[in-house]
Amino acid sequence: MATEAQIAKSLRKPKFTTRKTRRCFRCGRKRAYMRDFGLCRICFREAASRGEIPGVTKSSW
Repeated sequence: MATEAQIAKSLRKPKFTTRKTRRCFRCGRKRAYMRDFGLCRICFREAASRGEIPGVTKSSW
């Protein structure tokens, strides 16, 4: 879980656009972030297994 200071820092406008930090909107994690869904890998997996993300299914072969 990200601290309030880390979240506030990532919300500020960076000096350079490449320094933009994207965070998961559920837990605030910045690593393993998926832009298409706005979630980190952990929250994505939980939401996908519960069926909350439309069009995403667990693969089986």
